Amino acid sequence: MTATSTNQSAARSDPAQRMRTTMCATRISFVWFGTRKALSSIQKAQAAESFGAEGAYLSAGKKLLDTRHPQFKAVTSVRNRARSYWVSISLPYPEAGIRLVRQDALATFEDQMNRFKQELDEAVAGLEQQYAELKSAAATRLGSLYNEADYPASLAGLFEVTWDYPSIEPPSYLQQLNPAIYEQECRRVEARFSEAVQLAEQAFLDEFSQLVSHLTERLGGREDGRPKIFRDSAVENLREFFDRFRSLNVRSNEQLDALVAQCQQIVTGVEPQQLREAGEFRQQIASQLSGVQSVLDGLLVDRPRRRIIRTPK
Repeated sequence: MTATSTNQSAARSDPAQRMRTTMCATRISFVWFGTRKALSSIQKAQAAESFGAEGAYLSAGKKLLDTRHPQFKAVTSVRNRARSYWVSISLPYPEAGIRLVRQDALATFEDQMNRFKQELDEAVAGLEQQYAELKSAAATRLGSLYNEADYPASLAGLFEVTWDYPSIEPPSYLQQLNPAIYEQECRRVEARFSEAVQLAEQAFLDEFSQLVSHLTERLGGREDGRPKIFRDSAVENLREFFDRFRSLNVRSNEQLDALVAQCQQIVTGVEPQQLREAGEFRQQIASQLSGVQSVLDGLLVDRPRRRIIRTPK
């Protein structure tokens, strides 16, 4: 057997290696204009005086802009949606700010992030048009605390989203410069991916348990003698989870895989309206989901605690 075929075989059998060979590290960052500013020491002393307190023991700040303004909320919405999208198509990695995206999804990720960037630019342009009005309103609300110097002349460049693909593999030049350090780095990366598998499994398990528990409680519980009402999202969110699990799962836990397949079979073809009606069908679905939840509860109790990976010195 050649070295290449051996590596391919290992990738198929080892979830960590499979993750390492099929996924790519990604990172998104935001530049964001801060809308709060601490009071100066003189201002804090003046504020403290009204309470008979000492300024050194008072923490106080002022809000520069009304973040509830529709145009500001439009800007914030883009940031929230970009972050939510990134999380939805990726798996956690045990380094702050890094998540793993499937290599075959990178083009889609790049296109979507460019759309978010364009949306953010358009939203900021809209906010810029309201900037003078927002500053005027701030001057009225802040009174003597208002300071024109707190406000930039323009908001251009103060709200940005960027993304990149950080390297998490050992640099190849180390293999020639210092083979011992290179091997040490290889072991460190292997440990990181092993932990990434655990993190992914825990995230899937927690989300799946919450979704099943919520739907089961809605179907089996009663309020004032009547079946509880639930929204369509209780079923739709579960179906979205199935799609994401199928796309991102690295097949590290056969029992979880089987439970997801079992639950998917239970709700396949079931419409929310069918479940709103009290009757044998509703109780049947609730009973089947309770069985899934029972096994999930056992997995949550038995799952290993997250290991802390220490970088070799």
